[in-house]
Amino acid sequence: MAKQPATVRVARWSATHPWRAITMWIAFVAICLVVGGAAGTEKTTKADMRTGQSGRADAIAKQYGLDGAASENVLITAKSGALDRTAANKIAAEVTTKLKALPEVAEVSEPIPATNGKALLVPLTMKGDAEKAKDHIDPLLKATASVQKEHPDLRVEEIGDASLGKGIQDQIAEDLGKAELFSLPITLVILMVAFGAMIAAAVPVLLAISAVGASIGLYGLASTVFPDAGSVSSIILMMGMAVGVDYSLFYVKREREERAKGRGRIDAIEIAAATSGHAVVVSAIAVIVSMAGMYIADDAIFSSLATGGIIVVAVAMVGSLTVLPALLAKLGNKIDRPRVPILWRLTARADREPRVWKAMLRPALNHPKTTLLVSVIALGALALPTFDMKLQNTSDDDFPRSMATMQTYDRMTEAYPSKHSPYNLIALAPAGKEKETRAALDKAIAQTRTNPLFAKDPVEVLVSEDGRAFKADVIVPHISSSKEAKTALKQLRSSVLPNTVGTVAGAEFAVSGETALNKDFADHVQDKLPLVIGFVLLLTFVMMSVTFRSVVVALTAIAINLLSALASFGFLVVVFQHTWAEKYLDFHSSGAIISWLPLFLFVVLFGLSMDYHVFVVSRIREAAMQGMSTKAAVERGITSSAGVITSAAIVMVSVFGVFGTLSMLDMKQMGVGLAAAVLIDAIVVRIVILPSLMTILGRANWWPSRVPRVQAPQQYVPQRPSTYEPQVYQQRY
Repeated sequence: MAKQPATVRVARWSATHPWRAITMWIAFVAICLVVGGAAGTEKTTKADMRTGQSGRADAIAKQYGLDGAASENVLITAKSGALDRTAANKIAAEVTTKLKALPEVAEVSEPIPATNGKALLVPLTMKGDAEKAKDHIDPLLKATASVQKEHPDLRVEEIGDASLGKGIQDQIAEDLGKAELFSLPITLVILMVAFGAMIAAAVPVLLAISAVGASIGLYGLASTVFPDAGSVSSIILMMGMAVGVDYSLFYVKREREERAKGRGRIDAIEIAAATSGHAVVVSAIAVIVSMAGMYIADDAIFSSLATGGIIVVAVAMVGSLTVLPALLAKLGNKIDRPRVPILWRLTARADREPRVWKAMLRPALNHPKTTLLVSVIALGALALPTFDMKLQNTSDDDFPRSMATMQTYDRMTEAYPSKHSPYNLIALAPAGKEKETRAALDKAIAQTRTNPLFAKDPVEVLVSEDGRAFKADVIVPHISSSKEAKTALKQLRSSVLPNTVGTVAGAEFAVSGETALNKDFADHVQDKLPLVIGFVLLLTFVMMSVTFRSVVVALTAIAINLLSALASFGFLVVVFQHTWAEKYLDFHSSGAIISWLPLFLFVVLFGLSMDYHVFVVSRIREAAMQGMSTKAAVERGITSSAGVITSAAIVMVSVFGVFGTLSMLDMKQMGVGLAAAVLIDAIVVRIVILPSLMTILGRANWWPSRVPRVQAPQQYVPQRPSTYEPQVYQQRY
């Protein structure tokens, strides 16, 4: 007898030693949580995030001690009507006294009245490293809140980089809590409909939750190499719930299907391991290979997202191959308890004819060329907006205005336009040309003061201790994503500084700031995206060729899923680069897609598309290897997997859809993009494009490998064998 596949050997051991397998899994999850919690999660620093000219500017400022300390502001405004200056001055004095007494505060400056008389601003400077100011901001916020409590008639609010960062961090935590709160019950309900039994529905959810917990702990260790840029927890939760439930769902469905045919408990588990278990491995590797493409970008954000995603997919795969067979063996028929009335009768009828799916497949099978042409044109039309995609990094303008900190920020920038994010002009003089470089920088600053795009406020020039480096902040009184801000940046980089500092031989200049960073990061993504796409496509081709022993399957899989991903991008552009969907999805369009999303979404979308593709093609090949014609094999493979894949797709769409309801724009765009991709893949690709294309290709699908000749016309007639035939299921489907 041929040696059984690894998935079968692991499943048999777990099924025959269930308590050992379950105990080992629980211990693994617990160790990951404890060790990861003790290690903590490393966060990215400014140095990790540097790209382009803005990154060079920050590096020079850091090297020559010009990066400065963290600054905060206490804003005093009237809740309605005019501001009482006497009362505001009194409050400013109290704020100054309380803040000066704090060890975290280095200096509190004199209050600054707004030119429109509607506000009073108390600037302050914090001690220590500006990058860690967010970790020490709480005492300042409490002091400000205590003054607000004593003076309820006026607004007393704190705003600055540290307090804003704290507010964003709290909002992300609130959003994640919302995602957990809604995704779990929704997933349970969907699985109860799919299985018709509560325990069967609970098992995939519990395994997914344990995979998420273990992965968060493991990422804590991995973050020492790939620090968190702020979104890894969201990615682990979203990906973990989606693939964790899906992998278990495929496995449990196949095991129940085999038991319904009369297989014994262990035999049913082994068949599920040889078929669905093997497909889980291939699918997980496909997702991991795709996500590994993000490392090519050589960027802290993408490296952290790739690491978190790879860890949770790998853990979910391991859980479905090890502890799941043990749970199935231990529960036995109890997994089908307690049964949900009506739903159980609908799901338990394994021998019924899949009439609905046959009807949906009829156009693709009977008129494959026409069906393929129409569907490809439709997806191509949806993909067209992709080529008009505009990229922009998340800025202060994109955060939800329901956040108290953003409301304070808006009030401050309205009363004090100079408080908009500045452009940092950096000049580095060669030895012996310090005075000449300084004069050139002064000339550049003078040009901005006569330019209507820039504010007319006085500009202070900071000088390094050795006199070689200079830093000046100039203000554009517009939001960072505005046309005016982008035009101002272009003028600074292309004409103002090149024609001044750039004329000094050996001098270096650079511009940083929020708008500059956004542009540099978007340019970085556009430069790296072709490399990432090439990497993912190449490795996917190799993996699919080896898995299915067919070059044709690999090429068609890449083509189909590439078209599906582009169509999803097009949908994302149509929704978020325009304003028509704002009232439906509760967001404000910036006219762009978040810069890191296209690259991230491509690798995830491609990986998840391959997920379903692997499961469906595995079933089709399984039927073809039994001697069916291509048309019959396609029909058998798709109809036999339709129920489970539809359930899995609904789970993924629901989980991703929850993220589409969150308040943070990047999470919203990510959730909507992924949900749309899964819908396109599950409906258009699986029911229309894939069956029509495979029907047209016929036996050429499996080239250069061979499948048995057609034995006889095949129809879908479920069998109920009573014995396990390992030679049928040990094929590497």
